Amino acid sequence: MLTAGDVSAMVRGPQVHRDVYTSQQVYDLEMRHLFVNTWVFVGHESQTPHKGDYYTTQIGAQPVIQVRHGDGEIKVLHNRCPHKGTKIAIDRSGNTGKFFRCPYHAWSFKTDGCLLAIPLKKGYQDTELNKTENAKGMKAVGAVRVYRGFVFARLADEGISFEDYFGDSLSSIDNTVDRSPAGRLEVAGPPLRYMHQCNWKMLVENQTDTCHPMVAHESSAGTAVGIWKEMGNPEPRPPAMEIIAPFMSPYEFFENMGIRTWPNGHGHTGVNHSIHSEYSEVPGYFPALSEAYGEQRAKEILNENRHNTVYFPNIMIKGPIQQLRNFIPLGPDRTLVESYIYRLVDAPDELLARTAMYNRMINAPTSIVGHDDLEMYERAQEGLVSNGLEWVDIQRLMTGVEDYSEEVVENGTTERQMRNQFDAWVKFMTVSMGTA
Repeated sequence: MLTAGDVSAMVRGPQVHRDVYTSQQVYDLEMRHLFVNTWVFVGHESQTPHKGDYYTTQIGAQPVIQVRHGDGEIKVLHNRCPHKGTKIAIDRSGNTGKFFRCPYHAWSFKTDGCLLAIPLKKGYQDTELNKTENAKGMKAVGAVRVYRGFVFARLADEGISFEDYFGDSLSSIDNTVDRSPAGRLEVAGPPLRYMHQCNWKMLVENQTDTCHPMVAHESSAGTAVGIWKEMGNPEPRPPAMEIIAPFMSPYEFFENMGIRTWPNGHGHTGVNHSIHSEYSEVPGYFPALSEAYGEQRAKEILNENRHNTVYFPNIMIKGPIQQLRNFIPLGPDRTLVESYIYRLVDAPDELLARTAMYNRMINAPTSIVGHDDLEMYERAQEGLVSNGLEWVDIQRLMTGVEDYSEEVVENGTTERQMRNQFDAWVKFMTVSMGTA
């Protein structure tokens, strides 16, 4: 059994041991500690708009239910009957009415998880059921916070607060939501789901890897740009070309883009500009935003074009196009990716159309660009079993000792954010492991 010391030793500054990506033991510890001690994305409030609406998902390996309770509050419950352990809800979403009912023995529970009724309850009269946790009903997760519509949960009963965990990184969610004239988002349909045969951390790292686009995507974006040049670069560019061409931007573009890192593994590319900065204006959008916020504030909102914001451990948000990608670990070498898009309430529909196009072109199982990344992840997963070297190196633009408790802005091709993530990985893996 690995100890806290063993886990800490797997990250030595800018080098990470290959077992972090390949070991079943490490994966099991992540499920028991990392995804229990961190604040993890669950869903969006618009997925459960009415009382009794529920949505099922998972936090790490734990199946959970997001549900709108009778008082209008969103609850997150473990998807397990306290009697024999049966999963209460197996549909992805639905409306359960005023209570959940176990399909096995018909125990029923209020939508906050509290036990409502047990058939033939007299059979427990002379038992000690009432002294057990099982008698309380479906167990709620340790803590829940809904922030600007996004639902996060911490499985652990005690631990770091939501505010201390995210800090100023919440500014990326703020910018995403503020792009709506009404200050609200709505999930636009179910997410695109895409299975990857690789470790989940590879996908998280790649979100702030700016040295790969012009290389890995040459076969897709590069081909599209080449064809466009052969056509004489006609203007105006159609939306598809606006989306795909920036992937072939030179290193200098990404260096000047900048990367910001925050404590606890959070960070984003696109401090100064991003691949979303030159999208065409959508008629009627800026006037609507100006009416809602004032012209100066509207300009400030739209001038913030962050590329990818990573919220550790496993989601990425793209503010300028209202997208969220959820990297759900299913094993040391298997990850399910969910790509959500959101509608800006009271904004022109053309914005949602562009967001949907981006999702199809870049992140769908049938995408143009996403397969480039997938091939790199799977090659890396296969290559890490090689005995040539045991350590992965991520020390690009590292100079001296780094303090990850500080917010820092650096060159856009630094690997500091990856190092920042592994600093948080060690911290939240070992906080509940003890010293044994």
